[in-house]
Amino acid sequence: MRVVLAEDLFLLRDGLVRLLEAYDFEIAAAVETGPELTRALAELNPDIAVVDVRLPPSHTDEGLQCALAARRARPGLPVLVLSQHVEQLYARELLADGAGGVGYLLKDRVFDAEQFIDAVRRVAAGGTAMDPQVIQQLLTRRQADDRPLGRVTPRELEVLELMAQGRSNAAIAGQLVVTERAIAKHTSNIFAKLGLEVSDDDNRRVLAVLAYLDQDR
Repeated sequence: MRVVLAEDLFLLRDGLVRLLEAYDFEIAAAVETGPELTRALAELNPDIAVVDVRLPPSHTDEGLQCALAARRARPGLPVLVLSQHVEQLYARELLADGAGGVGYLLKDRVFDAEQFIDAVRRVAAGGTAMDPQVIQQLLTRRQADDRPLGRVTPRELEVLELMAQGRSNAAIAGQLVVTERAIAKHTSNIFAKLGLEVSDDDNRRVLAVLAYLDQDR
């Protein structure tokens, strides 16, 4: 699997290269600026881009904007964005096309190699990977005065949170140490209470939940 990596800090970029190569990813390019990222994505046709939000020369959200432009040129291009802090706007921009194949993680997650690599693989396969802190912020914002969400039980809320992170039923069942059948039942109840259409497709389900949590009240 070919990766284009964009990170301006040398030590972190070098560490990410070594980590990805240790898990049999091929580094098609490892760049440090927005213009370099734009060229690499246009010329190298990677399987996934792993991108720091803030890149030179602007040091604003240049990495994110370059990745989004590449997704517009090549719809569905998998993009995993890394950020120092949680910014809901970044997650919202990534999810705007509703196509999946996107992820948004805090840089701290890189230090958990298995979690990070799982996110890279999930996004490259067309799935979604959202940082738990992003989901927690969305849930907190919604819970204050959202009646449907208020009808969700504590256990269902656990399942909802993991689902919104991009986890499959099997992964959720493993983490909560229950059967997939139990998770399927919880999922059905959650969607009924939130008025969402049930889907057997994991990624469609994730995107529906994220859209619900992020919509304006």
